[in-house]
Amino acid sequence: MAVMHNKKYKALFFGTPDFAVPILKILQTMPEILVRAVFTQPDKPVGRKQQLTPPPVKIFAEKNGLTVCQPEKIKTSEFQKQLKELTPDVCIVVAYGKIISKNLLSIPKYGWLNVHASLLPKYRGASPIQSAILNGDNKTGVTLMQINAGLDTGPWLAKKETAIDPADNFQTLHDKLSALGATLVRESLPKFLSGEIKPQPQDNSQATTTKIINKEDGRIDWTKPALQIERQIRAYTPWPGTYCFWNGKRLKIISATIAPDTITLQLGQTKSVHDAIIVGCANSNLQLQTIQLEGKKPLSISEFLKGHPEFKQTKLS
Repeated sequence: MAVMHNKKYKALFFGTPDFAVPILKILQTMPEILVRAVFTQPDKPVGRKQQLTPPPVKIFAEKNGLTVCQPEKIKTSEFQKQLKELTPDVCIVVAYGKIISKNLLSIPKYGWLNVHASLLPKYRGASPIQSAILNGDNKTGVTLMQINAGLDTGPWLAKKETAIDPADNFQTLHDKLSALGATLVRESLPKFLSGEIKPQPQDNSQATTTKIINKEDGRIDWTKPALQIERQIRAYTPWPGTYCFWNGKRLKIISATIAPDTITLQLGQTKSVHDAIIVGCANSNLQLQTIQLEGKKPLSISEFLKGHPEFKQTKLS
């Protein structure tokens, strides 16, 4: 007969955006885990009115009666002291947005664990989800790993895979991986804490590192192949969004597919073909589906053409 252990491991959770919420939610339901405190980024001004807005993790934590801490800096002796006083067994980090400094790593008995949105060592760094779409991968996943002094270089504990659907954009794949991360934590964390799972070193020879995305990455270059632009659109939806310019105004391309037609068009030239709008790219063409003109709401191509019939034959830059 199996012996039941009622030990609760004291955990601190570090996370900020939507991606982290399902993982915090699952931790709160785990009988082995006691979430002592939740650390998240300070509230930030959002939108045109710059309204001070709490991060999603804070909203969830407060609704569920968890202690919330929002330190401006974590590389201070005060923060180190605060952490030691909480006597954590383990610290779990999910898209927190701050680097965990080396002097903090030894405080929890079982170290710091991170849920990373790729199958490490592939796609270390800031944009693993976008990179998987941009590179046309047919699968990705999540990795539970130990944090060390490097960037996503620590030993891994467990991984879970998922397929990338040809229609997946950043948002849909983000949501899949967030849910998968919660499942991974529920299944693997107790096994690691009990000694059933041993950390495995990453194969550094297979490692790739991803960059921080900025708004300029969304600019469409019509000299690129349609396939590359279509992946760019999916990888950068909803943020930073992919865009070009039309009549001096920014035009956001929200969704598009590779055009089946083999007609030859100049780069950036639009043409109406069977009620569809095709744009000329290198070696192939793109078929626009949903677009948004600066200052206006997103519209399907058919809706957009009602107000802008001249778009049937024009030039995008």
